[in-house]
Amino acid sequence: MIVHIVFLKFKEPNKEQNIAKIKTMLEDMVGKIAQIQKLEVGINFNSSERSCDMSLYTEFNSKEDLLSYAKHPMHQKVIELIREVTEYTKVVDYQR
Repeated sequence: MIVHIVFLKFKEPNKEQNIAKIKTMLEDMVGKIAQIQKLEVGINFNSSERSCDMSLYTEFNSKEDLLSYAKHPMHQKVIELIREVTEYTKVVDYQR
């Protein structure tokens, strides 16, 4: 099992609306991108300086499935918007 975790820090203009939109877009991928085995989006409530605004937790059967997901047009559309509305993202991929 491959786990893919992403942390996102959003820019201030329209922050709450962008968080909601990205969350919806990510959750809409379930059932439409076959490689996704599990997907969970978390919205942060911690106001610490070191905190991010959102986390994405996904599971895949293989590294190849993760790569296919990464290239999928639906995922690429989400990535395009994420690049516009976030300050930065961080990622961790590991095998469980």
